[in-house]
Amino acid sequence: MKTQQQWIEQREAQVIEQRAFLNGEYTAAVDETTLEVVNPATDEIIANIARCKSADVDLAVEYAKRAFKTGEWSQSSPAHRKSVLTKFADLIDENVEALALLETLDTGKPISHSVSTDIPGAAKSIRWYAEAIDKVYGEVAPTEKDVHAFVSHQAIGVVAAVVPWNFPLWIGCWKLGPALAAGNSVILKPSEKSSLTAIFLGKLANEAGIPAGVFQVITGFGHEAGEALARHNGVDCIAFTGSTRVAGHLMIASGETNLKRVWAEAGGKNANIVFEDYADLDGAAAETAAGCFYNQGEVCVAATRLLVHESIKDAFIDKVISAAQRFMPKDPMDPTSSMGALIDREHKAKVLDYVKLGEQAGAVVRCGGDVEGKGAFVEPIILDNVNNQMRVAQEEIFGPVLCVIPFKTEQEAIAIANDSQYGLGAALWSDNINRVHRVAKQLEAGSVWVNNYNEGDMTVPFGGFKMSGNGRDKSIHAIEKFTETKTTWIRLHR
Repeated sequence: MKTQQQWIEQREAQVIEQRAFLNGEYTAAVDETTLEVVNPATDEIIANIARCKSADVDLAVEYAKRAFKTGEWSQSSPAHRKSVLTKFADLIDENVEALALLETLDTGKPISHSVSTDIPGAAKSIRWYAEAIDKVYGEVAPTEKDVHAFVSHQAIGVVAAVVPWNFPLWIGCWKLGPALAAGNSVILKPSEKSSLTAIFLGKLANEAGIPAGVFQVITGFGHEAGEALARHNGVDCIAFTGSTRVAGHLMIASGETNLKRVWAEAGGKNANIVFEDYADLDGAAAETAAGCFYNQGEVCVAATRLLVHESIKDAFIDKVISAAQRFMPKDPMDPTSSMGALIDREHKAKVLDYVKLGEQAGAVVRCGGDVEGKGAFVEPIILDNVNNQMRVAQEEIFGPVLCVIPFKTEQEAIAIANDSQYGLGAALWSDNINRVHRVAKQLEAGSVWVNNYNEGDMTVPFGGFKMSGNGRDKSIHAIEKFTETKTTWIRLHR
């Protein structure tokens, strides 16, 4: 790992590409407008990226559709696509430091996390789907004797991948991997707050041999470029990660246009249940703190509701407060930093406003708060005396705020956990195997962790119940979301 000074020197030397990537080339927006990119840790303007709008989206969709119809990628052999995507993943790994620096400058996350987790995770996502391409088979249906019927999957067409600012490249590659593996043309729309690594991918796509038009990057605001993609009749599918509000809007846009598929991974207000029979409370406290405060708490599946049995509540909170100290914010360019800045000052203000709402409703701040001065920094905050009806317990804050809710019985814990519009993730800590199975079955969440929080890899699907969305990222299940299922029924004549 480089020193802080070495990262600063690399920043000064690194040239930042700021244009959109269309049809294999970097290009300014049609109307040549730009928007500022601000480093949330320093308040410094670090780039002025292309502010794409409907005219740019029209071009991107035209190029994507043309590339799809020529078949250079969509009709190429699985072995060819596997080879190209493997090289694409290798190039991401080879450029890990440049990409990590851009991710940290853009989002304020610690450079150590970008280098060790985010960028390698993005490469692993692409590589996993490259390996999966030639391992997905069709089916032969069990029909009458004079019929041969088979079920196949073919690429859906033009996919718009609209991704958030908390894990820009990593979540982007969760979409790119299966969509490209299936043979689609993909237009990546990163958040206007975190576009730099997506832009960088353009040149890597060219180096890997992805044909022009098959992978493109449209930068700009959601209400301009994102809206144009959502309503474009040439887009066949939208893969989205972000807020529940925007997910709902995308579904409306689909219904009012061409019924494009919408796969949405949306918000979460995730319950982390600690039972009194769990022996390793120190370990549970450490993972509770990491589950809520990692990545500045800007994680859709963050463990933001701590449900703890009343008999151990006070002692356990003390352990969590102690564990939270390792997440005190520092300069993200410092390799020892475990917590950086929030995405911007506006979001910081929103997070702190929620804390005030909690206090007004009767919650008590046990630790943490604002960090004055430059940058959007906030210390880990623990709110005690929360009940599940408070807004801080029901609404997604998307920051380092942990809400502590006591419970008396197992059934009460389950009821509190499920009393949410969301259903993305949940966890429980218990040494009773019967309780583990009883509770896990009843939790309304797409992922349930037992005696850990948010572990997993590319082999398992990720997504939610209820208003946390309808799609699934990761695993073999994601590939099917980017294909059309076709039945071919053949009557055999003698």
